[in-house]
Amino acid sequence: MEVNMISEAIKYMFLGMTTVFLFLILLIFVLKLQAKLLNKFFPLKKPVSVAPVKPITTASEDEETIAVLTAAITEFKKG
Repeated sequence: MEVNMISEAIKYMFLGMTTVFLFLILLIFVLKLQAKLLNKFFPLKKPVSVAPVKPITTASEDEETIAVLTAAITEFKKG
């Protein structure tokens, strides 16, 4: 009697696993089809590439920045 119940349990386990596996396969195909349809009817617009703008700094700003950094490092080393 017990062997019969184990074989039934194994049968239902494989039935359930097969059902889930087939559903997941179907889900993959539906999502791929949906992606193709969306790309066909609603294509993504290509972004316009803009060259990055480098801020213009003057020599005095660079010298001031170097002076500030030097002072900060000196104060840090003092403790």
